[in-house]
Amino acid sequence: MILHSDHGTNFNSALFTKLCELLGILKTQTTALHPESDFMVERFNRTILNHLSLFVSRNQTDWDTHLPLFLLAYRSAEQEVTELTPAEMLFGPPLRLPCDILFGQLSETPSSPNEYMKNLEARLESVHAFARERIKLASERMKTRYDSRATHHHFKQGDLVWMYNPKRRRGLSPKLQQNWERPYTVVKKLNDVVYRVQR
Repeated sequence: MILHSDHGTNFNSALFTKLCELLGILKTQTTALHPESDFMVERFNRTILNHLSLFVSRNQTDWDTHLPLFLLAYRSAEQEVTELTPAEMLFGPPLRLPCDILFGQLSETPSSPNEYMKNLEARLESVHAFARERIKLASERMKTRYDSRATHHHFKQGDLVWMYNPKRRRGLSPKLQQNWERPYTVVKKLNDVVYRVQR
């Protein structure tokens, strides 16, 4: 088994290294200052943190109670690009949710394990082929859209805007604090990128 990690201190401790040795895990690391190598993990971590920051209490002691429901929602939600849920991409059939059991939505029951495996293999092949095609199309669309709109956004006096303000409260996790403050009104444009705003 291989464990590929970033250079976080928790992955470089003597204890963790010894544990990997004991369990026969080959530990590799991403290239320093090369974020592309762990982009997907970092992006998903940001998605989790953005969600949790909306629901945690002010003292941030309950973030872990919100995690299971977020993960259930994420895994069962259709993704915009693939039009499939992460669960379907990984397991084939959609997740059976509590509401499916409550309202009696029946799942297909195969006649034998061999039939189930054959159906699952075919389903996963078609799901993955469909997802690859959708991702390719979305990538081309995003490139075209980006290239056509590669300009700066200009606000007018009176526009409502959210203000990015990463000030931090001491003693709390900065990753779970909200960075954007409620809508402000643009009062004056000072230059191409600086505006005066008021609440």
